[in-house]
Order: sequence, then C-alpha cells, then structure tokens
Amino acid sequence: MRVLLTGSAGFIGAAVARALEDRGDEVVRVDLMLEMAHGAAAPPEGTHHLDVRDAADGLEWARLLAGVDVVCHQAAVVGAGVRVADLPAYAAHNDLGTAALLAAMHEAGVDRLVQASSMVVYGEGRYECTEHGEQPPGVRSRADLEAGRFENPCPVCGRALGWALVDEDARLEPRSSYAASKVAQEHYAIAWARQADAAGISLRYHNVYGPGMPRDTPYSGVAAMFRSSLERGEAPQVYEDGAQMRDFVHVDDVARANLAALDAVTAAEPGSHRAYNVASGHPVGIRQVAELVARGTGRDIAPEVTGGYRLGDVRHVVASPQRAADELGFRAQVLPEDGLPAFATAPLRA
Repeated sequence: MRVLLTGSAGFIGAAVARALEDRGDEVVRVDLMLEMAHGAAAPPEGTHHLDVRDAADGLEWARLLAGVDVVCHQAAVVGAGVRVADLPAYAAHNDLGTAALLAAMHEAGVDRLVQASSMVVYGEGRYECTEHGEQPPGVRSRADLEAGRFENPCPVCGRALGWALVDEDARLEPRSSYAASKVAQEHYAIAWARQADAAGISLRYHNVYGPGMPRDTPYSGVAAMFRSSLERGEAPQVYEDGAQMRDFVHVDDVARANLAALDAVTAAEPGSHRAYNVASGHPVGIRQVAELVARGTGRDIAPEVTGGYRLGDVRHVVASPQRAADELGFRAQVLPEDGLPAFATAPLRA
C-alpha cells in the first residue's frame, strides 16, 4: 500500500517507516523537523519538509496525498506540557495540525487514518479498594505528597487504592496541555470519520523506548534520563518511592502495532473509529526501570529514591493490551526485562 507518514524522521516515525518499507509498502515521508526534537538537523533524504498545519491549503500536500491509501499520522509536539505557556504550541501543532490534515485528506479522497495517541488521555489509571471496589481517584494533595503518602486514597474509607489495568473504554481525563491535545486529536478523528464516511484508528502509546530515542530533550522518556545519569556515573534519581507502575513498550513493537493498525483500518467499516492501547502487557515500577537500565550498563550504581514529587504526576497508569491482541492481533515481542537492559547501550540520537 502507499502510506503517507507524518513525523517520519522522528523516533517512532522512523521505526514505522523502516517496518513499512521492509515489508514492501511505499512510504511518502513528511516531517517539519521541529528544532526541539531534531536540533538543527536537515531533513533526511527523501523526506518532504512540510508543516501539517498547512495541509488544508497546501498544493504540495494535495500532490503528496494523490494516490495514498492510508495516512499514518505520527507528527506531534510531545512532553509533559506542565507550563501554561505550552498551551498554544500543543493546540497549534497537534490539534490544528490534525484538523488541517484531515481536511486535506478528505479533499484528496483519502479516507483511512492511523494516528498516534497516548496513555496520557486517561490521566490517572484505574484503581480498586479492597473493601469498596473500583473507585475514581482524586488529585493527590500537596500535603499528602510532602508527607510521603503517595498512593491515592479511597474516597470512601481513606485506605490506599490498588492499581488495575486500564482498558480503552475508561474515562478520558487529561491533566496536562499535551494530554488535552491528544484527546482533541482523537475527537477530531471521530468527527472526521463520521462526516467523511471514513475510518480511523488511534493508538494510545504507553512509555516508548528503544534505539534512536532522542537524548536529553522534551521528547526523552524517563528511561533515557536514567541512562544519561548512569553514563555520567551518577545514580538515577527516582521520584516518590519508586513504586509508581507503568508499562514500557519497545519502539519496534510500536512499529509492529502501527502495521497491524494500518492493515486493520483499510478493512474497517466506513464511519468508524477505534482506539487501542499499545503496551507490553508487563507492568514495571519506576525504580525497577532504573535498576534494569543500570543492569544493562554493567555498572553497580543503585538508583536513588528521593521521595521528591511533581504536582500533576499520576501515581499509576497501566494499560490492558487485550483489545489490541483480540482485534489487531498485536502482542508485544520485547519484554521490559529484556529491552530495558539492552536500551542501556543502544544508539541514541543527539
């Protein structure tokens, strides 16, 4: 198939492009080369240097979309988005960019989309009380965090809630400007699918890591930050008590999930949109992540659990991979206990 791939020079986009070309698909590569992600690097050979925000009015975009079977939309500004000043950038690149791309696709007669979403759309994960069953968590107070009470309390009895797997039907509750932009991207895709009689899939990535990850940028994940500390001979700094649960999924598995979604969306019913968690299915605590990366360096440096915190951080968010397994046939092949030690010495981008 002919796939137009936005964000093709990025960490995930480049992995998707390789996977598509390895199986014989034709890839139309597009990337804006945002400085925060790529520095001053020039576009790779064969990459069209274009901005998705211009897609609805761009003649070059219309030319590139001609003959395309499906768009794989990876381009986005990512990161925590903790500053109010970040709001315009997220709204412009992620929301306006996606809306402009969808409008251009409709004009070009392209009616199939796979796009990158994120676990951040859930906010906090899913929680259960041993006595009162499933309970919605509140926002953790500064007083509790200062006192080292990191678990979310049951709103009925006050006992610490335990985490459970989040499925795709969970309530969306964005807690950052980035998260809000990803929810908006999904909603635009839903509206487009209905209005254009098209079909879309949104892939909710969990913590992605692997070769080619950018080093020390807003696009770097916590695993890359732990690795940088270890390379400096410093102990990785772990917030809270290190027991925060997450799911870490290898970039090669994310690429495989995109291929499965691209195949699925071409056969999907018109007017449909479906979201899928993309996760390893093997949750790990943040302290364990630091320990696994340290193991891969061969250096005996234990992580330092600081007890520090960041307001707005969620305690636990762990995905259920079941829908992707059942409907896309996607199951992760790289488990964190293997992938994270290997990541310690994998090549990174500057």
